[in-house]
Amino acid sequence: MRPDALDTLSRLDLIPLRELRVSAAVARDGGIRPAAETLLRTASAVSRAIGQLEQRLRVPLFERHGRGMLPTPAGRLAYARFCRIEHELEQVLDEAARAGRTIEPTTAAVEGLFDERRLTVASLLAETGHMPTVAWRLGVSQPAVSASIARLEAALHERLFLRTPSGMVPSTQGGRWLLRFDRALAELRYLNQDIAALRGSMAGVIAVGALPLARTRILPQAIATLRAAHPELRVHARESPYEQLCADLLSGKLDFIIGALRPDGDQALHHELLFTDELCVMAATTHPLAQRRRVQLADLRGQSWVLSRPGTPLRESLEAFFAAHGEPPPVPAVETGDLALVRGMLVTGGMLTVLSTHQLQYEVEAGQLCMLPVSLDGLQRRIGITTRSGAQLPDSVRALLDEIRVACGAAV
Repeated sequence: MRPDALDTLSRLDLIPLRELRVSAAVARDGGIRPAAETLLRTASAVSRAIGQLEQRLRVPLFERHGRGMLPTPAGRLAYARFCRIEHELEQVLDEAARAGRTIEPTTAAVEGLFDERRLTVASLLAETGHMPTVAWRLGVSQPAVSASIARLEAALHERLFLRTPSGMVPSTQGGRWLLRFDRALAELRYLNQDIAALRGSMAGVIAVGALPLARTRILPQAIATLRAAHPELRVHARESPYEQLCADLLSGKLDFIIGALRPDGDQALHHELLFTDELCVMAATTHPLAQRRRVQLADLRGQSWVLSRPGTPLRESLEAFFAAHGEPPPVPAVETGDLALVRGMLVTGGMLTVLSTHQLQYEVEAGQLCMLPVSLDGLQRRIGITTRSGAQLPDSVRALLDEIRVACGAAV
């Protein structure tokens, strides 16, 4: 399966927004006929949309009574998710209406925007910048992709994308709206998982941003435990620089990030501390310094180092630690966040690094690597989970977070 295939499949398996909008209208108005008047549709069309959505979800959404229709637990879940989607897309519609100097969004604009296929096309085009690639990933023609973008732009009276020599890129306004498109799509993805949980199972895709420390033991252990009980769950782990993971988290493309916490004051993010990680100098067991009983900081001068990239919490903490102890900070021969490369440079390149033993635990147990007997007292990292403030995560994501907490308790 292609690296992007799992993500694309999860986007294709979305509940139709038009059907969900009809369901929400029935929940608000209390019946088919008043909802039909609100939506300017026939009662038979509204009834048919509800039936199709119930068949798609395989659960009843309403209890039919003589006085009206009451949402079932599944209906209430669907309504709650739709309200969050509606909030995101109404922000877009309101901005578009103000830009067009109209009082409120038109019916045509609402109908044009509340379409999960068009939102998906726009999201993928923002990622790839290439219409043929979007068409290939979605299994549609390129004219269909172009038509979807044109329909959105016509509904909003605004260019979403600009054609440049490097491909299609979001316009300034389009970039802001695409963030809301992605959040709306995330709510649709969550609804699928909500309904599965209501039926007694956990299914769907959990999207995790995995920073280096979590990839070796904590995340694999948590995923294995959860999938043993819920084999239909799939996990899409992304390994990227923190800045990209953070952008994906804010847009709803990721459910959470696990790894070293950043000392930022962004109110849009919520941080949960799992444990404080002690750091050490690591080397191959064949390294000359590995044979000593005690190593001083001064002994590290002139050694070859492989370290994380500048600006990462680990690198900044390391440089501050050496400066506080009157020693020049290590100058890395290699800068990388790739553990496989770090491992190779230690074992075959004779270099040193500063990491947690959790990250190279298997190599330490196998006798390839060791901790040098040098004190780095006070050099620590705060390891935790970062989520989007206000996000209503489904049961499946919360279950994985619980397993991560258990795994961290065992690892400390």
